[in-house]
Parts: sequence; structure tokens; C-alpha cells
Amino acid sequence: MKRWLKILSFMLVVRPLIIIVIGLNVYQRERLPKQGPHVIIANHNSHLDTLVLMSLFPWSQLHRVRPVAAADYFLSNRWLAWFSTNVLDIIPVHRDGSAERKDLLADCQTALKAGDILILFPEGSRGKPESMQPMKKGVYHMLKETPEIGVTPVLLRGLGRALPKGEALLVPRNCDVAVGDSIYADQTAEGFMGAVDEAFVELKAQCQGSAWLDEGL
Repeated sequence: MKRWLKILSFMLVVRPLIIIVIGLNVYQRERLPKQGPHVIIANHNSHLDTLVLMSLFPWSQLHRVRPVAAADYFLSNRWLAWFSTNVLDIIPVHRDGSAERKDLLADCQTALKAGDILILFPEGSRGKPESMQPMKKGVYHMLKETPEIGVTPVLLRGLGRALPKGEALLVPRNCDVAVGDSIYADQTAEGFMGAVDEAFVELKAQCQGSAWLDEGL
């Protein structure tokens, strides 16, 4: 039941909204994983980020695509919790410091073992529109024991202006999505994070349109 609710929600509401109101320029879509286990990492400026990333996948894969999201926000009230668990099918992560790192990652590792495709935002929270914060090493620690699982970087550009943090009004605009080559955690944490940073710099160069506010990206 949850699978069909998810598919119908994206088919009838989410994807038409993105196509009609926002509009996407997608670069290297073919680099997206065809099956799991796999991890998608992206920069994070807007609540639209998750919806856009999920909408890139075909209906046959959508039930396997699961965002990793903050429990303190997405489970904060009854209606948002229902949407988050039944439509988005999130993997909730508790950020209050009460759990150890291994426990925070346990549900993600279970989902990967089941063949799911996870969506993570390594910055940890939404930043200012069109700027990036330093990425955290959680993805590396999650995958260092299973380095055969690929990590695909995806750069999202423009969504932070279409629906900025703290705003409820959606502003129509064209946005860019650039998909990078897979990276693997078969190296040191420093090497992995360096490869991630390089990938996002290259993806930025592939995007077209207005300049980023943060020239240090």
C-alpha cells in the first residue's frame, strides 16, 4: 500500500509541480544508479531538494529511494510525520546527541542491505541559497565497511531561491541538477572527502545560468 501511495503522490502531485512550476535542467541523468544499494549525496538549500531528487527516478525504482531526514523536524507533528513516513518513506535520524554514531547509522545500513537507494545531505542542514557548507564525514563512516557501495554526488542549483529556508511561497524559476560519477569509500576519510569536494566543484562548472552567491563553492 505504501509503495503505491508513494508512486501516485509523485505521479499526480510532485512531478507535475516540479515540471510546471519549477522546470529542471538535468545534466548526466544517466549517471543515476539503476539499482541499490547505493547512496546519493547532494547539497541542501531547500525542502524541494528531496522531492526533486526523488522525482528523477522512474516509477519502478521510486519505492526503493529513501531520504535520510532529521526526526526532530520531519516527525515533529502528526501531518508532517504521516507525509514523511508514508509518501517520502524517510529513514529518520535523531540529532539530539542521545545516540552513538553506530546507532545513528544502523537504520541506513539496514536499508542498504535491503537494496535501497539512500538520499543524504552531508552538510547536515539547509544553508543559505546557492551556498555550500562543509560536508560531514558521516557517509564515509557508514560505508567504510562496505566500500563496494557507490556514492553519487548531485549538485542542485536554484532550488534555494525557488523555496528558500523559512519561506512557504514557491517562486517559479528554472533550476539545474548535475549528476557526477560514483565515488567509493575504499580510501581514507580525508581522501574520500577530498574526492567529494572535487566532484562538486566539477559539477558546479557544468551547470549553466546565474552565478552562485558563494564563489568559494
